[in-house]
Amino acid sequence: MSAMDAPEIGGPAGLRAERTNRARGNGTFGPEHEVWDSRARIVLTPVSAPSVLGLFGFAAATLIVAGNLAGWYGNSTSAMYFAPFALAFGGIAQFLAGMWSYKARDTLATAMHGMWGSFWIAYGILWLLVGTKALALPIGSSTYFPAFGMWFVMLGLLTGIGAFVAIAKNLGLFTTLGLLSAGSCLLAAAFLSGNSGVQHAGGWVLVASAGAAVYTATALLAAETYGRTILPLGKFKKDANIPGRPIMDPIEYPLGMPGVKVGQ
Repeated sequence: MSAMDAPEIGGPAGLRAERTNRARGNGTFGPEHEVWDSRARIVLTPVSAPSVLGLFGFAAATLIVAGNLAGWYGNSTSAMYFAPFALAFGGIAQFLAGMWSYKARDTLATAMHGMWGSFWIAYGILWLLVGTKALALPIGSSTYFPAFGMWFVMLGLLTGIGAFVAIAKNLGLFTTLGLLSAGSCLLAAAFLSGNSGVQHAGGWVLVASAGAAVYTATALLAAETYGRTILPLGKFKKDANIPGRPIMDPIEYPLGMPGVKVGQ
C-alpha cells in the first residue's frame, strides 16, 4: 500500500480507532494501526473452533465408558452396547475435529483430538470384533488385560505431554488433559496388574476429565457465539478471562470481510 492509498490520519480511521480505544480503556494507538484498521483484514479461510465438537465428542464417550469402569452401572459386556456411540461421536467426530484443527493451525488440538479420536475408533472396532465373535476376549479381561493396558500407557504419556504444553493455552484445557493423562495412567496400572480398585479410581478421574472437557467446550462455544468471553478459561493473556470482553481484535475491512485467526 502506497502513501497515496493510505487514509488520512485523524479521519474516519482515526475516529474508529479512538472509539475502539475508549471502549477498551486503552491508550491511543499509533498511526500505523489506524491506517491498517481502516483498510483490510488478512484472510485465509473462515474456520470455526473445531475443539468444540472434539471436546464434546470426547466428553460424551469418556463419561459413558468411564462410568462403567468406575462401577456405576453395567458389567464387562456393556461395552458392546455403548461402543458404537463411542466409535461415532468420540472417534469419528473427534478425529474430524482434529483434522479441522489442522486447518485452523492449532497443532495441540490436532494432536490431542487426532490421538483420542483414533483411540475411540480403535475401541469401537475392538468391541465390534468381539460382538461378532470374530475375536474372543481373554478370561478375566474385565480387570486383567495387559494388551489393553498398554494402550493406556502411551495414551497417558502423550496426553501428559499435551497437558504440559496446554499451560500456554489456558487452564481449562490443561485441567482436561491433565486429568485425562492421570486417568489413563491409572487404567494402565489397573489392566496391567488386574487391580479393580485402581480401575474404579481411573474411571472416576476420567469422569472428572469429561466434566472439564464439557466446561472448556462450552466456554469456547459461548465465546464464538457471543463474540466475547462468557465463561473464563484461565487464559494468561491480560483481560482475556473477564466476562464481556471481546475475544479478538482483528484489523479488518469495515464492510466485514470474513477471515480466520490462528488457533481457536
